[in-house]
Amino acid sequence: QVQFVESGGGLVQPGGSLRLSCAASGFTFSSYYMNWVRQAPGKGPEWVSGINTADGRTWYVDSVKGRFTISRDNAKNTLYLQMNSLKPEDTALYYCSRAVIGTATPRTSQGTQVTVSS
Repeated sequence: QVQFVESGGGLVQPGGSLRLSCAASGFTFSSYYMNWVRQAPGKGPEWVSGINTADGRTWYVDSVKGRFTISRDNAKNTLYLQMNSLKPEDTALYYCSRAVIGTATPRTSQGTQVTVSS
């Protein structure tokens, strides 16, 4: 059974940083592209970032380029998202997904809430 457990969210002031984690289980993590997706209140899912399997090539939505960094540890079956210079518009529920890069898949896990506010 495929499962994801996200953590690391919280309340942070504009300009602050957070590091999200996604612990994956139930499949061969190292064999799959992985993504971070976010959903703000009243809006649909928005793809944020993706990473491939072997060489760690990464992709980002334009609004987070230069501020967010996605990474993975295949030995720990864990996906990460380092978020710097956070803005109020980054406020959303963040979750990870196993999907084609760039896909804003519906949420299948609890996600982790990120709130950026002064």
